[in-house]
Amino acid sequence: MKYIILVGDGMGDLPLAELGGRTPLEKANTPAMDSLCRQGELFLLRTIPKGMQPGSDIANLSLLGYEPQEFYTGRAPLEAASMGIELAEGETAYRCNLVTIKRTGGDSLKMIDFSAGHIPTSESRILINGLQKELGSDLFHFYPGISYRHLMVSKNSLSGLQTVPPHDHIGQDVSEYWKRYLQFPALHLLLESACKLLENHPVNGHRTEKGLPAANAIWLWGEGKAPVMPTLEERFGLKGSLISAVDLLKGIGVYGGLDIIKVEGATGYLDTNYAGKAAAALAAAADQDFVFVHVEAPDEAGHQGSIADKIRAIEDFDSQIVKPVFEGLKTMAGNPEFRLVVCMDHLTPISIRTHSALPVPVLLYDSRKQEKKSGLTYSERNGEKTGTLLSGGGEFFNKLLQIG
Repeated sequence: MKYIILVGDGMGDLPLAELGGRTPLEKANTPAMDSLCRQGELFLLRTIPKGMQPGSDIANLSLLGYEPQEFYTGRAPLEAASMGIELAEGETAYRCNLVTIKRTGGDSLKMIDFSAGHIPTSESRILINGLQKELGSDLFHFYPGISYRHLMVSKNSLSGLQTVPPHDHIGQDVSEYWKRYLQFPALHLLLESACKLLENHPVNGHRTEKGLPAANAIWLWGEGKAPVMPTLEERFGLKGSLISAVDLLKGIGVYGGLDIIKVEGATGYLDTNYAGKAAAALAAAADQDFVFVHVEAPDEAGHQGSIADKIRAIEDFDSQIVKPVFEGLKTMAGNPEFRLVVCMDHLTPISIRTHSALPVPVLLYDSRKQEKKSGLTYSERNGEKTGTLLSGGGEFFNKLLQIG
């Protein structure tokens, strides 16, 4: 039996007046997902345990069968694993966004863009490497990632520091949160020095000349120490692969014991290499029993508040990931049986431009004779109509693998 999970990050939304009370998922043309949903099961899944912050880290742990309450220690340690960084005892990893902030008078700061205009990796690496060269020390070390997503590891104790995700505060005053960092003298000096270096860097000079947002600050968040997690093989006897452009997802895969497949041109945005991801998924499925494919683009569009981009991202996911993967599985050599899941990790509603903890709709298609057929198209509203809600990752994986 083959098990395939296809994740459209943040696809879910709330009804929008601009779409006549429909969500972007309901508005989008998604024939592949709708056909699979009609022939398969549809249900809701709680990927964010009650009391935990909604995020891709916690939600995707749930989609891989883990209970975040037991295994989650922070987002950044997962990204560190993806980047091959082994955290020593006592070290804390922080997600380090390159952001665009604006001083609006006095000590006031406004979060203009949590991604510095989705700065390309070719530029962001120059900036992060520059920060490491000029400001790296025995206490702080910068590691370049992809686009605006980077990492900082601290050997200094910053106990009591409470951070927030920058994408939760787009267009808002973030002075209160910035002041939290400044309470720690070593961090205060680091952040102020980083701002000066970035503001005067030639890369940002060129971006400003082109009318692009300058990456004029770093924003630390998602901190944590290395988790201890059993692999999927240890838990379920599964060997498999994970495909994503995002370090966070790759890091979860590393801790889960999955092979991490790199796809050239996978960007985590609208211009990602969909065809390459679909082809890689099918190649992995030919040799392994489990494949997890993650597409970031719908989530990014939700954070940007762009209805048009979100609909486009959903339609691209349907036509360039779901359809070719399903067609490829049906015609695979040996005609293997398979169970295919199409879902999202969480909702990223346009109206709030950040994540929601609401349960997500999940469709499950079995290539064998389907005992239950939903007869419904794939949407948030139809997921609610089923009246079926799974409580978390453990229950979801038991259902997927038909355990118990």
